[in-house]
Amino acid sequence: AHVYRVGRVPSTLETIGERIDPQFGRLGREYQRVVFDKERLGDDATLEWVTPGHPLFEAVRSDVHERVAPDIRRGAVFWDLQTAVPYRLDVFSASIKDGRGNTLHRRLFVVRTDVGGAMSLRQPTLFLDVSASSNGAPAPTIAGLPDREATEAFLIERALLPFLKEVGDERTRENDIVRKHVEISLGELIDRQQLSLAELVDRRIAGGSIPGLEGNIAQADAHLEELNTRLESRRADLEMERHCTIGDLHHVGRAWVQPHPERSTPGIAPMVRDEEIERIAVREAIAHEEALGWVVESVETENRGYDLLSKKPHPTEPGVFVTARFIEVKGRAGVGEVALSSNEYRTAQRLVDDYWLYVVFDCGSSPKLNAIQNPAKLGWEPIVHVEHYHVGAKAILEAARE
Repeated sequence: AHVYRVGRVPSTLETIGERIDPQFGRLGREYQRVVFDKERLGDDATLEWVTPGHPLFEAVRSDVHERVAPDIRRGAVFWDLQTAVPYRLDVFSASIKDGRGNTLHRRLFVVRTDVGGAMSLRQPTLFLDVSASSNGAPAPTIAGLPDREATEAFLIERALLPFLKEVGDERTRENDIVRKHVEISLGELIDRQQLSLAELVDRRIAGGSIPGLEGNIAQADAHLEELNTRLESRRADLEMERHCTIGDLHHVGRAWVQPHPERSTPGIAPMVRDEEIERIAVREAIAHEEALGWVVESVETENRGYDLLSKKPHPTEPGVFVTARFIEVKGRAGVGEVALSSNEYRTAQRLVDDYWLYVVFDCGSSPKLNAIQNPAKLGWEPIVHVEHYHVGAKAILEAARE
């Protein structure tokens, strides 16, 4: 389990491998035993860890991108259980490059546009919270929405410029450290070479016949010039590397998201968010954490797979935190079953004991918070056609008592 045999690499990937070789290294002809989780490596030297940046991973990614590119350009229609009105999603990719053209970071960005024209940023994980529509589902026709140029302008202002500043500040810090070490190391070599050259010149001034002296002086002088050239060249490179710009802004594709056609049916309706109930539940969860002395940040609109990031402060060092909880909050007017989206469920599986589910029952009367650590261990049942997992109230109450 978790160890895979790829075998011989298909010829289609070999061609891609040759193309990406300069950036990611040589693609192997075959892979016998690979893993995707570093923890699985252990002491087994026969396992190969395949991760972003590995030539096999990048070759497969390039191949998949080329295969689906026509479909992405055509766009898609999805269903969302939690919306009552349509909205539009534009997906962009962008990078930050230094002055020498090196790509420092690359990210995907999503801009959501509501029917009234309001735009907001979303995480790409949003697509884990929606489900594919049936074949032939039409995209809505809504006039007056921002065009591509306006959407890109919004993205640049709200996401790319802050992204540029974040990467630029990090680059400046790294650049200053490297610059300091370059000045020290090459400066020391130049000082030594200057002393060596001065000693040879002093011998010439002192007179006397010293075989090879002129040759040694010429050689020392050339070496000193080479060191100074290296220093100036490295200074110039570092100066270019510290300047960052936005590069490769590309519109990947567009999707429309429609209300799920079954959101009002008896079996699905209890999973639909009641915004007022959810506000009460989140308020209770935040109050619970703050009463413990923890610092709480709401990330409800960012599609991270959880609603709150709660951090426990260090007892003696201000601004330092010793541990964190990633909290998903669910509210119910009374007592009933609870559903997680696919994104929330996968995040719970990934974060394990750091992930908490706070279920607040009786939000309509006297809210009662039930905290469950590592909720992925509960007996969730998948509801495939709405990309959700649900569990009964009994399992929630029993887990909260543990």
